[in-house]
Amino acid sequence: MQNKNVSVLFYFVKILFIFLKLFLGEGEFFMKSNGPEKELHRGLEERHITLMSLGAAIGVGLFLGSASAIKMAGPAILLAYAIGGAVMFLIMRALGEMAIENPVAGSFSRYARNYLGPLAGYLTGWNYWFLWVVTCMAEITAAGIYMQYWFPETPQWIWALAALVIMTAVNFLAVKAYGELEFWFALIKIVTIVFMILVGLGMIIFGLGNGGVATGISNLWKHGGFFPNGITGVLMSLQMVMFAYLGIEMIGVTAGEVKNPQKSLTRAIDSVFWRILIFYVGALFVIMSIYPWTEIGQKGSPFVLTFEKIGIPAAAGIINFVVLTAALSSCNSGIFSTGRMLFNLAQQGEAPKKYANLTKRGVPGTAILASATALLIGVGLNYVVPAKVFTWVTSIATFGAVWTWAVILLSQIRFRKSLSPDHQKQLKFKMPFFPYSSYIALAFLTGVIGLMAYFPDTRIALMVGPIWYAILIAFYYGKGLHKRNQETTAKNTKVS
Repeated sequence: MQNKNVSVLFYFVKILFIFLKLFLGEGEFFMKSNGPEKELHRGLEERHITLMSLGAAIGVGLFLGSASAIKMAGPAILLAYAIGGAVMFLIMRALGEMAIENPVAGSFSRYARNYLGPLAGYLTGWNYWFLWVVTCMAEITAAGIYMQYWFPETPQWIWALAALVIMTAVNFLAVKAYGELEFWFALIKIVTIVFMILVGLGMIIFGLGNGGVATGISNLWKHGGFFPNGITGVLMSLQMVMFAYLGIEMIGVTAGEVKNPQKSLTRAIDSVFWRILIFYVGALFVIMSIYPWTEIGQKGSPFVLTFEKIGIPAAAGIINFVVLTAALSSCNSGIFSTGRMLFNLAQQGEAPKKYANLTKRGVPGTAILASATALLIGVGLNYVVPAKVFTWVTSIATFGAVWTWAVILLSQIRFRKSLSPDHQKQLKFKMPFFPYSSYIALAFLTGVIGLMAYFPDTRIALMVGPIWYAILIAFYYGKGLHKRNQETTAKNTKVS
């Protein structure tokens, strides 16, 4: 049986390359280096990047993972999401201030390089690549788990591999076609959440599905109060809450491929924050008003319970389909992000040059294939330790997310200081309440890292993260990248 499974794994890996070859054609699959004048295509529109960032951020955490956060903080989890959302708004405004002035592929990695130094840019780019590879491992694992709802006899790793094959192929589409597909992927999740909120409000106000008896919102304080576990419970939940917001910053990665960056990025950054806050806080407000927070997670997904209560017998199957698309959507966005970040690192000379190659469709195909190959590790983990892989990979991603957000804030502070007073006044999309807002957001992120160190369950991230950075730094100096960057800086200074 073991040999049979290994043979099937080899067979599916082979199919990955055959499928891509047939799907793309010989010329697209076997990519040759393009000249330096070749750039990413600006095929994304405002609605694409808005839904892409929503799709990346609204993953399986809201549908299933929120139950764990509720157990920690009780109804006060609403406060944790609101505080985390406010900090994310400041981070996104900091990113937007730089992205609108300089919309480039690689975004915050390029800004870190420009304003914090070559090493910071190098670490940030590879960190974000690693962050999304790890996150995608979690998402394809989730896809494997969800597919077992319909096919319980099929091994989990087969569906994880199938998800990887499909999402990799999708990322080879022209960026406009990719954006269109991701738009509809994300829309499925959003429609489900909005419908659930409306149905829940009907229960709360009019007694819909409850015999006409309005449930009200007393469950928010009846079972131990609004802070049943005190402030400690809220603090414990913050790292999980911030993980839920991971992906919003992906708007910055799309900057090199979006039409009319000033208009599209400005609207997308502001609207995404409010929409995600409404989806998370709104959905959890409704759920905890209808059901005692102590029961959430014990009887299955609260989304399934809500739909079943109004008489939808197929609720479990419907929600399983939605969370499956949620996992695939987030994985789709992750492969997009890793490909673009690897492309940018190659342009900077901090990754092999072949990763800067573009297909005829203007897609960084070699970089995407490299990321997909790294994701095969996730498939392997699904084969070896299917019960543990999800917990392992999700606990590591938060540390990488906090690093990315902190670098965005530090880069924005240096960016603003590098401008003349007149240029600062002319900025089109200013960070509000600068510099106090930037420092407050940084202090909050520092607090999240401190909490991760304090609680045993999250300490693993503080072990894996520094080891990864140590490997990167050793490679940076071992390969002489620091000398090359010094020479480049000296040449640029001499020319200027």
